[in-house]
Amino acid sequence: MDEDAKSQLEELQAEIRLKTGKKVTQQEILSTLIQSVVDSRAEFVDSFRDGTTALNETELEEFNRGTIASGVETTEDDIDDILYG
Repeated sequence: MDEDAKSQLEELQAEIRLKTGKKVTQQEILSTLIQSVVDSRAEFVDSFRDGTTALNETELEEFNRGTIASGVETTEDDIDDILYG
């Protein structure tokens, strides 16, 4: 952990004690933060994207509505033949 992150963790620890009167360890803070992230995993993962966000459920359903089934089953071999000859 770099010095800036360590300093921010210490500030958070002090603020928790000041506002709640409860002394918590840095390990408790990190465990709680991790659990919070796990509970909202998709949002956390999206925070690492380079400007492009994933489609939400409504957008995915709308996209899939525009697709049609031709009735012809396509295998991986068919795709390879089309792409690579």
